[in-house]
Amino acid sequence: MPEARGKQISLELSGITKVYPGAIALNKVSLDISGGEVVGLIGENGAGKSTLMKILGGAIQPDEGRILIDGEVVSALTPSRAAGLGIAFVHQELNPFSNLDVTANVLLGREIRKGILGFVDRVAMERKVQPILDLLGTRFGPKDPVSDLSLADQQLLEIARALSINVRLLILDEPTSSLTISETRRLLEVIAKLRTDGVAVLFITHRLTEIVEVADRVVALRDGRNAGELDRGQICKDRMVRMMIGRDVGKFYEKADHVPGRPVLRVKGLRTRAYPHQAVELCLHSGEISCLAGLVGAGRTELARAIFGIDPVEGGEIEMDDKVLRGNSVPEAIAAGICLVPEDRKAEGLFLDFAILENIAMPSHAALSRRGFVDVGAETRLADDSRTKLRIKASSLDRAVAELSGGNQQKVVLAKWLAMNPKLIILDEPTRGIDVGAKAEVYHLMQQLAGQGVALLVISSDMEEVIGISDRVAVMCRGRISGILNRAELTEESILRLAVE
Repeated sequence: MPEARGKQISLELSGITKVYPGAIALNKVSLDISGGEVVGLIGENGAGKSTLMKILGGAIQPDEGRILIDGEVVSALTPSRAAGLGIAFVHQELNPFSNLDVTANVLLGREIRKGILGFVDRVAMERKVQPILDLLGTRFGPKDPVSDLSLADQQLLEIARALSINVRLLILDEPTSSLTISETRRLLEVIAKLRTDGVAVLFITHRLTEIVEVADRVVALRDGRNAGELDRGQICKDRMVRMMIGRDVGKFYEKADHVPGRPVLRVKGLRTRAYPHQAVELCLHSGEISCLAGLVGAGRTELARAIFGIDPVEGGEIEMDDKVLRGNSVPEAIAAGICLVPEDRKAEGLFLDFAILENIAMPSHAALSRRGFVDVGAETRLADDSRTKLRIKASSLDRAVAELSGGNQQKVVLAKWLAMNPKLIILDEPTRGIDVGAKAEVYHLMQQLAGQGVALLVISSDMEEVIGISDRVAVMCRGRISGILNRAELTEESILRLAVE
C-alpha cells in the first residue's frame, strides 16, 4: 500500500470561475475536502466537473477564485506542483502507453535507477509495483504488456499509476465505468482503506449507488454552479438526482412488459478465438431486451464481435432470419439487419473529428446517393430527424462529435444505426461514462425499440442496469453460456452464481 504523506491534505476551492468564449464553464464554484474524507462529486455531463478537475490538476487556470492547500493560497497550480503536493488523478479517458509493459506505465517518469550510469532498475520497479497490483486484485502482473490488457484492466492500471505516488488526495473520475461487480467491490474497499490511512478521495461517478455506499459527503454541480450538498445521513439516490438535474426522473428504467416475437438470431455451437473450445448457443427474439452478464474476460464482447463479423469464428453457425451468415463479415451482418454499438465508442464507434451530420449519415450513403452522388438535402434531413428523435444536444449538425458530451456521443452512435432500421442491435456497455439524465433517455429509447419489434442484446457490467432493463439474461462464464434467467428469476445473487461457476 502506498504510504500517504505525513501531513493530511486540506483543500479549499472558493469562488472558482472559468469563462470560455461564449460560455461560462464555472460560476463561483466552491468545494472543500480534507484528509480521511470521501467526497462524491456529481453532476450531468457539461455541469463543470471536468473543468473543475483540470483547474485542480493545474492543466488550466481559473479566471477568478482562490485555491488553498494546507491553509496556504496557491496562485499558480501546475501539473507538476499538483503531483508534488500529493494530488493524483485517475481520468475517465484512458491513455496508456500500449507499447510498454505494466511496470513502465505505472512508474513512467519516476523510474528507479541504479549505479553511476543511472540504468533503470527493473527489479526494484517491479518490486514497488507488485503490492499495488495486489491491493487492487488485478489479473495482470508487472511484466504484462499493456497491449494485451482489456479496457477494464487498463482502468485498473490507471488507478495503480495514481496510487504509486505518495498520494494525499486521490481524484477518481468514473473509475468503475469499465469494471465488473467484483472489481468495483475491490476498488470501493481500497477507497475505504485510503480513507482510514488519512487520504482524501474525490469520487466522481454517474453510478449513484456507489456514492451512497462510500461517500461521507456529496457535492453537486449544475450548469457550472454549486447545486447543493448532502451530508452522510442525507445521501440517497433520489435527492442526488434532484440536485443534479433540478427535477425527478420518474421511474428510472421505465420497464415495460414485452411479449417476445419470432426468433431473429440463432447462434449454434459458435466458438470464438478467445474460447475456441467452448460452444455458445443463443437465441434472440424480436421485441425483447436480452442482456449478456458475466465477469470481464468471460467472452461477452468477443461473442458480440463474432456475431457482427469483426472477429473470425472457429466453428458453429450464425443464423439471421433463418439464413446462415456465411461471410463472417461486417457488411454481411449489416445487410442482414445487425448493428453493433461498441464498448469504446470513441475508438470504434465514431469519427471524432467529423461533424455530427457526417457520423450519422455515413452508413446510409448508399441509400442517400443518386447516380454515385450523395443527396446532400436527404443527408441533412436524415441527420436532423435523428437529432430531434434522440434529443442530441448540439447547436449545429456541423459541430464535431469530439465536442459533445459522452451521452450525446452515444446518441450519435445509436442514430447512425437506427437510420438503417436494424432488426438486431447489440449494445456493449451502452451507458458507460454517461450521466443519469442521458442514461434515462437511453433506457427509454431501448424500451421504444423493443416495443417496435427490434431485438436488443445488451452487454453490461452494471448489475442494477442488467436487472432494471432485461426481459431475459444470459450469463457467460469462461466463454460459455452458463445459464439463462427470465425476469422473475433476476437477482444479483442468481446472476453472480452463474458468472463464477
